[in-house]
Amino acid sequence: MQRRKFIQGSALLAAAAVLPNCTTKGAAAGKDRLRTAHIGVGYQGMEDMKAISSHPAVEVVALCDVDATALATAQALHPQARTFADYRTMLDELGEEIDAVLVSTPDHTHAPAALLAMGMDKPVYCQKPLTHHVSEARELARVSGDRKLVTQMGIQVHSFYDYRVGTQLVQSGIIGKVSTVRAWSPKNWGYDGAPPTEADPVPAGLNWNLWLGTAPERPYAEDRYHPGKWRQIMDYGCGTLGDMGVHIFDTPYNALGLDVPLTVRNECRPPTGYGFPEHNVVTYEFPGTEYTAERMTWVWSDGPGAPDTHPELELPDGDELPDQGAMFIGERGRLLLPHFMQEPRLIVDGQYQDISEEIATAAADLELGEVIRNYETESPKHYHQFVDACLGKGQTTAPFSYGARLTEVILLGTIAGRFPGQTLHWEAEAGRFAEGEANGYLAGEYRVF
Repeated sequence: MQRRKFIQGSALLAAAAVLPNCTTKGAAAGKDRLRTAHIGVGYQGMEDMKAISSHPAVEVVALCDVDATALATAQALHPQARTFADYRTMLDELGEEIDAVLVSTPDHTHAPAALLAMGMDKPVYCQKPLTHHVSEARELARVSGDRKLVTQMGIQVHSFYDYRVGTQLVQSGIIGKVSTVRAWSPKNWGYDGAPPTEADPVPAGLNWNLWLGTAPERPYAEDRYHPGKWRQIMDYGCGTLGDMGVHIFDTPYNALGLDVPLTVRNECRPPTGYGFPEHNVVTYEFPGTEYTAERMTWVWSDGPGAPDTHPELELPDGDELPDQGAMFIGERGRLLLPHFMQEPRLIVDGQYQDISEEIATAAADLELGEVIRNYETESPKHYHQFVDACLGKGQTTAPFSYGARLTEVILLGTIAGRFPGQTLHWEAEAGRFAEGEANGYLAGEYRVF
C-alpha cells in the first residue's frame, strides 16, 4: 500500500488526497430539524445515537459502520435511515441530505472522518479524545474556526451538575490559588504484552480494511482490536489517559483556565512500540493563570492500584479515595472532585468543611435547577446542546477550539510514555518539542485504503 505523510502543511489537504471530493454545503441554522449522519454506531456510537436522537428536532438519516452486526442493530432503531460501510461513500452520496455528522469511531478515525465532514461545512460532534495525533487536533481547531462551524467534543460530563459546580467553586477562590492537581483512574487501557504473531480469520460482516482506515495495515487478531480493545494499542487508541484522562482532566483544565504545558514527563515501563503502558504517572508543568500559582503541577496516575499514596491525597476520618477523581491543592485547602455524580468536598487542616451553602450559591448562579444525578437523563444534555447550536439556538461548551487544546495536553502525555523518565519541553507556539526525537510522534501517516 502507498503511504502519505499526514501533516507537513495542512491536514485537510492530506486528508483530501486520501478521501473523495465533496461539494460544500451549508449548516442548519434557522431550520426546525437537524438531519444527522452517524459514523460508528457500535458501543459508544450507539449511545451517542440514542442520546442525540432523543432531541425532538433530530432526524437520523444515515448510519455508517464497518461492522454489519452493529449497523443492523442501529438500523432497527432508525429503519428509515440509509446504511453504509464506508463513511466516504455516505458523505459523497448524501451530502445534500445531511445537516450534521457524529463521529463515534476508534480514535485513529476521528480526524479523517471529521475533516471530511467539516470540508463540506457540516457541524461535527466527535467523541473524545478529539484526535489521535497533536497535528490533527490543531488542524481540526483551525478548520472549525476558519469555517465557523458548530462543533462539540464528546465529553458528556462537561455538562453535568457537579462538574459545573466544581468549576464555579474553584474560580470563586474557595481554596485560593491552586498549585497542584492530582488526578487518577485505576482503569487499564494499556497492554504490556507482545503483538499477535498470527493472523486470525476476519469475522463475517466486518470490513477489516475499512476498520483500519488510514492506520497502518495489520492482520486481524481475534479479541485484540475490534470491538473493544483498540484503546490499548498505539496505532488506534490513546490508552487510559486518552479515555478517562480526558473526562477527569476536563473540569480542572476548564476551571483553572489552562492551556498547554511547559513540560511533560511520564514514569512508565520502556516502550514496546505496540501497546500503551499499563501503569503511567504523568507529570505536567503549566504556566500560571489567574486561578493558579505562578507554576501549576498536574500529576496523572492510571492503571490497577492507581494512585499511589501521597499526603496530598489523604482524606479525613480514614476515608478512602473515590475510585476515580481529582484533588485540587490550593493555598487555603484542598477540593476533592470525585468522578462522577458526587458533589465536591472541601478539606481544610485535615477536616471536611461544610460547603453546602457555597454549592447552592454556585448552582443558583449557573441556573442549574434541581440536583439530578442520573446518567441516563443527564447525559443527553451535552448532545442536545450541540443540536440546539446547530439550529442557531445557543452555543456549545466543548467546541473543537477547547477540545483540541485539551486533547493536545492528553496526547503530549502519551508521547512522553515513549521516553519514560525524561522531561520533555513543549514549545507551544511552534507546536514542537525541544527534544527533536519526540517530534516524530506529533503526526502520523495516512494509509491509502
